[in-house]
Amino acid sequence: MMETTVGWHVELEFEEDTHRTRAAAMVRLSDGTEVRAHGYASRHPSDAQQPRVGEEIAGARALNELAMKLLTKAHDEIDEASGRTSYPLT
Repeated sequence: MMETTVGWHVELEFEEDTHRTRAAAMVRLSDGTEVRAHGYASRHPSDAQQPRVGEEIAGARALNELAMKLLTKAHDEIDEASGRTSYPLT
């Protein structure tokens, strides 16, 4: 049986105007460290107003950036602990 030993809290907040949606993502790691990222979506003037679609795109982009920052953080920690340069995580 697998035990859960830690949990992360991820927050997403959105700001919208008529043509642009901005997403801010933040994850709080078990040691209290916070990693933040942003994502954006733009609506073409000829597109119908669909705020949820803008949120989905901006949110996905913010979460993608957040994932890349976490991979970079892990890579740096591996290098620091091992004393050598490793291949980047992707």
